[in-house]
Amino acid sequence: MADTTGNTQDTGAPPGTESDSRPRKSSWRYIGPGIVVAATGVGAGDLVATLIAGSSFGYTLLWAAVIGCLVKISLAEAAGRWHLATGRTLFDGWASLGRWTTYFFGFYVVVWGFVYGAAAMSSSALPLQALFPDVMDLEWWGISCALVGLAFVWFNRYAVFEKVMTVLVGVMFAVTFYLAVRVAPNLGDAFAGLLPVLPDADDSVLYTLGLIGGVGGTITLAAYGYWVNAKGWTNTGWMRVMRLDNRVAYVTTGVFVVAMLFVGAELLHSAGLALEKGDQGLVQLSGILEDRYGTATAKFFLIGFFATSFTSLIGVWHGVSLMFADFVARGRKKVTVSTGEAIASGRPEKSWPFRAYLLWLTFPPMILLFEGQPFRLIILYGVLGAAFMPFLALTLLWLLNSDRTPRAWRNGILSNGMLVVAGLLFLVLCVKQVWDQPWSEFF
Repeated sequence: MADTTGNTQDTGAPPGTESDSRPRKSSWRYIGPGIVVAATGVGAGDLVATLIAGSSFGYTLLWAAVIGCLVKISLAEAAGRWHLATGRTLFDGWASLGRWTTYFFGFYVVVWGFVYGAAAMSSSALPLQALFPDVMDLEWWGISCALVGLAFVWFNRYAVFEKVMTVLVGVMFAVTFYLAVRVAPNLGDAFAGLLPVLPDADDSVLYTLGLIGGVGGTITLAAYGYWVNAKGWTNTGWMRVMRLDNRVAYVTTGVFVVAMLFVGAELLHSAGLALEKGDQGLVQLSGILEDRYGTATAKFFLIGFFATSFTSLIGVWHGVSLMFADFVARGRKKVTVSTGEAIASGRPEKSWPFRAYLLWLTFPPMILLFEGQPFRLIILYGVLGAAFMPFLALTLLWLLNSDRTPRAWRNGILSNGMLVVAGLLFLVLCVKQVWDQPWSEFF
């Protein structure tokens, strides 16, 4: 994304910055955190939502998927810019806004992690069970995936984690690109879909806003700054590199999303087929692919489905655990400022809070695989999840327009505009999510 701060200087480093903050040349060889955030942010749910949009409306909402990527570029760029411009972590910035942010994040990360852990296990298990139907039940596939993810993140540092994520993204890219080409998209209709037109359906505005807001990540956008630091980027000299890396992240996300919309439009919409909501829709799609293109294509798709789900699992296991470790460290009285240098040192990845949250994501959620998801907890999970994105957008807007950020790196008109749009978009979606909950059954 372009320089959204409005700063036209090549250096622009604030006074007192260390000498190693000289601008690095933006180079493809540095790319890494962007691949991680793209892999983590695009889960099975995003693919299903895009497939359903394509199957329901053809190419009509292609423009909404593209705008969704642009919105997320702005949010991730803002999070990365905060980490590099201030040398402080995002949670440290939140804590400076008042104790309410600590209470919100603490409650959110505990409830969200418990339910998400079960969802990630189930999503990773589904394609494995479809590939190997007679090996074990879905629940045990899910537990196996969780344990493999736990061991991988527990015993490896960021550098290895990034390399594995890059390989899995390559698998995801190969599968989605192959499917998009195989269904032979109508490029004329696809280009027409870039025009902002609403589908002729009830609640089309809210449906479209939901598609925009659902493209490519939630809390993983906040984790992006932590991965930037874990990579070793800790000052303004890496700002150009971070921006290139961020663009790569959401171009990659855009390819995944657009490819799956092509599949939905050509394979499902043209034939009048509908998918189930949820991850089961992807298993259903593999059956449709097998009928149309053969067993090899269906199995290839299931491999890509697994790569998509498992990258989201290990991405959250690593990124959100880093955030939790920072949350705990910042809460200790002896730690007054949480820094990017501390994240870059690798110490948080060996800390007990990091590993405690890994265990929280892994073991308690296994109960939900066998017992079903408790009704009240799911409502709280939905509300907290909906509230996080407006929280992220509006707090970044606050932080990056205040004296907490060095003047050279504060928001410009473009970044402010995008963050305002993101904040309003997610606020509308949050209100709708809260309104739609069956509160009468909650009490």
